[in-house]
Amino acid sequence: MGASANQLEALPEGLVMPDYDGACLSSLVPGLLGAPGQRPSWLPGELPDARQVVLLVLDGLGWSQLEQRGDLAPTMMGMARRAICSVAPTTTATVLCSITLGMAPAYHGIIGYKFVVPGPSGPEVLNVLRWRTDSGDARSLVPPRVAQPQVAFGGRPVPVVSRTELAGSGFSEAHQWGAREVPWPAPSSICPLVRRLLLEGESFVYAYYDGIDKVAHAAGLGELYDAELQFVDQLVAGLISVLPPGACLAVTADHGQVEVGKGAQAVRPEVASRALMFSGEGRFRWLHAPRGESAALLEAARRHYGEEAWVATRDEVVAAGTFGGPLRPDHLARLGDVALVPLGPQAYLDPGDSGEAKLVSRHGGLSADEVWVPLLAAGPG
Repeated sequence: MGASANQLEALPEGLVMPDYDGACLSSLVPGLLGAPGQRPSWLPGELPDARQVVLLVLDGLGWSQLEQRGDLAPTMMGMARRAICSVAPTTTATVLCSITLGMAPAYHGIIGYKFVVPGPSGPEVLNVLRWRTDSGDARSLVPPRVAQPQVAFGGRPVPVVSRTELAGSGFSEAHQWGAREVPWPAPSSICPLVRRLLLEGESFVYAYYDGIDKVAHAAGLGELYDAELQFVDQLVAGLISVLPPGACLAVTADHGQVEVGKGAQAVRPEVASRALMFSGEGRFRWLHAPRGESAALLEAARRHYGEEAWVATRDEVVAAGTFGGPLRPDHLARLGDVALVPLGPQAYLDPGDSGEAKLVSRHGGLSADEVWVPLLAAGPG
C-alpha cells in the first residue's frame, strides 16, 4: 500500500516518502523470486530473465553517494543501474526486514532501530540490532519470532551469506527466520562462498556486507569512505567473475547517508523535560509523553523544532503513509507520541545515550540522500 498524492502533500519540502507501490526495496525480493520472464519490468539489466540471482546488499550506500564518486567505482558504474527507494525509517533494522520479508514496515512491525516493548516493571526500549534493553539480552523478554513472526524469503530456505558474528543473533532470527545461514569470517570469503552455492544449483543467494555503513558512521563521507567504496567495487567485480552462464548479480543498499557532524545535538531541555523516554534514532526521533501530556509535548516540540523538522504526532506519521499502511495496535504501541524528522543535516540525540554522539554520518530520516538507493545488475563477465 503506497501513499496517496494527498498524503504526500503532508510532508514538508525536502523530505521524500517511499513509493511502496513502485520500485521499492520492500518489493525487490518478491520480484527477484519470481520466475524468469515474469519479474517486474523495473528490474534493470539481465535480472528479469536470469536463471540464478545473487542479491548483494551493501549496508549504507546511497544512490547519491555512489553517483558522486563514480570514478572510484568503475565496476558498479558499468552495471545496468537505476535508483529505487528504501522504506521508512531508513534504518538498517527496519529496511533489512522489509528486504528479506518482502513487505512494507507496517506489515512486519520492526519500525525503527529502537522501539518500546513491555518489560516486567514497565516499558523498556529495545535496541533491535543488538536485541537488548537496559535490562540486558532481550530474547526471553521479547522473543524475536514473536516480535516478528513472518517467514523470510517467502518460506524458501535461501542461503544467507553474512558476517559470522551475525549468525544466530536475535535480529538475524527476526528477519531471516527460515533462511539458511552461510557465515563468512572475512570479506575475502564472500566470493568463494557465493561461487560454491551457485555451483550447487541455488537459484537465489542473498549476501550482506556492512563495511560502508561502519566507515561512514565512524569517519564520515571523506577519504576513508572513498577507500571503502573502492574496496567494495572490487568485491562486486569478484562476484561478477564467479557467475556461471545464465546467472545475474543484483547489488543494492538498505539506505544512504547524511554527514551530520556537529548537527547532532541532544534534544533540547525544554522538550526533553516533557518526555518520559526516547526511542527511534537521531534522524527519526520518537518522544514518549507521560500519560495525559502528549499535547503539551507536541506543542513544545513544534515551538522549538517546527522550522527545522517535520514534527508530527504518531497518528499523523502513520496517516501520511510513511510506513506503507496501517499499523496493528501492538505495533503502534512500539512508537512514541511525537516524531522529530529533520529537514537538514541534523540529528536529535537521546540525552541519556552518550554513544549516539560519536556517529559522524547517519541515516534513518527521509531525505533524498537516505531514501534513494542504487539497484545494479550485471551478468557473467
